[in-house]
Amino acid sequence: MGRGWLNTGGKDVRLADLRGKVVLLDFWTFCCINCLHVLDELRPLEAEFADVLVTIGVHSPKFVHEADPEALKAAVERYEVHHPVLDDPELTTWQNFAVKAWPTLVVVDPEGYVVHVAAGEGHVDALRTVVSELVAEHEAKGTLHRGDGPYVPPAPADTELRFPAKAIVTPAGTLLVSDSAHHSLVELEPDGETVVRRIGTGERGRRDGLEPTFSEPAGLALLPEDVAARVGYHVVVADTVNHLLRGLNLDTGEVTTVAGTGEQWRDGETDGPADAIHLTSPWDVAWWEPAGGVAIALAGNHTLGLFKPVEERLERLAGTTVEGLSDAPLKDAFFAQTSGLAAQGDRLWLVDSETSALRYLQDGEVKTVVGKGLFDFGHRDGAADQALLQHPLGVAVLPDGSIAVADTYNGAVRRYDPATGEVSTLATDIAEPSDVLFVDGELVVVASAAHRLERPVAPGTKVLGEAHQVKRPPTVIAPGELELSVVFTPPTGQKLDDRYGPSTRLEITSSPPELLVEGAGVGTDLKRVLRIADGFTDGVLHVVAQAASCTDDPAVEHPVCKLTRQDWGVPVRVSADGPNRLPLMMGGLDEDV
Repeated sequence: MGRGWLNTGGKDVRLADLRGKVVLLDFWTFCCINCLHVLDELRPLEAEFADVLVTIGVHSPKFVHEADPEALKAAVERYEVHHPVLDDPELTTWQNFAVKAWPTLVVVDPEGYVVHVAAGEGHVDALRTVVSELVAEHEAKGTLHRGDGPYVPPAPADTELRFPAKAIVTPAGTLLVSDSAHHSLVELEPDGETVVRRIGTGERGRRDGLEPTFSEPAGLALLPEDVAARVGYHVVVADTVNHLLRGLNLDTGEVTTVAGTGEQWRDGETDGPADAIHLTSPWDVAWWEPAGGVAIALAGNHTLGLFKPVEERLERLAGTTVEGLSDAPLKDAFFAQTSGLAAQGDRLWLVDSETSALRYLQDGEVKTVVGKGLFDFGHRDGAADQALLQHPLGVAVLPDGSIAVADTYNGAVRRYDPATGEVSTLATDIAEPSDVLFVDGELVVVASAAHRLERPVAPGTKVLGEAHQVKRPPTVIAPGELELSVVFTPPTGQKLDDRYGPSTRLEITSSPPELLVEGAGVGTDLKRVLRIADGFTDGVLHVVAQAASCTDDPAVEHPVCKLTRQDWGVPVRVSADGPNRLPLMMGGLDEDV
């Protein structure tokens, strides 16, 4: 089935060994923000059905680095995965279950039959219903076995920092680091090692005050002195898993919530009072003077937000929520899990991790310097239009005006020189660098998987030539007409909600755009006939679907409503013998898959 297992005490697990349990297969990869959302969504479900439900994470990697068993082991700890994980580096199990998207959830009943499939996030209520029904059915049949599952927790690690994410220099010259896996912030002396103080109890939570709690904090932005004096805090913290921005007063250590509701944005307003607008996985933040506020890398929905501290207001800065690489005016551009920001005058630099891209905003436009799309990456220096990165998470402006990139999955720091248009390698052999900054004439790197800050000695420009494409096999489709069908069945006890307009929405684009002669655009039907252009052998279909459903009982005064949303980037290969139907699972079970 795969290469090996984690969180099982060294034992292999077979589905046959789990007969009598409800099994939930979670197909994921640790680069994917939607997969990380699902890990958090599943925690209460796993606790609720602890004696009957066995969750198995099937790790099917996108990037080369993710296929490294040590990198996977680190990710399982970093994201507090408390269930067995199958290492599936060749996507063998992925293909056996006909999976087409990260994440995908597959429910297997106690007798070994697949009974439910759902792609994307936001399915926990439907899963709770499915599991409850299976428990009742199989308890009555005598085919349900209660008791512990195969999860064996690994031995805990003890380091001062654990998977630090980002760092900034404070006005006092100290270094403030987001200690992500310890759910806290740490202030260090300029040496990057001596602890001045820890801000946060270390528990996962969202409490304000002098004993605050966070949930996997990441980005940090220092406010201008005059702004800080007006709002009463100095640093804006991207509290990633809480979907919040927090304010830190460096003088007192007090933390306050300054933006977000704590609920994840799925649809609806993006502009309004800061305490009334949902955010989704803010990964980095940076003060950008031309915008008059804090730019926010909203990795969870592939957009950039803007927080105005004095006005206490949130706005959409750029992006459409479609995941991809498309340069355009701010509101029309596509981003892909933006994870690092750095301001340079009228430019805002960013790195899009899922397209391995270095880009910038300037004069109302988005421009790409390095990056080719969702499925191309590598470690190649040289001219920027030929250079390659691998899932970068951090970016910084150096004193000479060049741009340093924390090239995370290459374990390197890269440099882009706008004057020459060349990309070079400054340092290698760094354990998952997630941020980079310049301090007192030295490059300081947040070596996240090494759990420390490092000052790598630059060996000079080093030319490397590796290029990669995602191993994920393309979906074969027929030329000409293609029926694309998003399969969605409302959870038991709910129905599609048409009270306020169409209950479903489907948006389709392609890379290259010329791949589709017909069928691109937005509509309300989850089925659509596309026409593939002649002369193309491959490309990517970008699909965003959503469906609104509510409790199907007129006697319920306040029905429970749910918006399910999923986006796919489907690599396709056009072949004369390919099928002329492409089903994509958003929730339910399609017998034709």
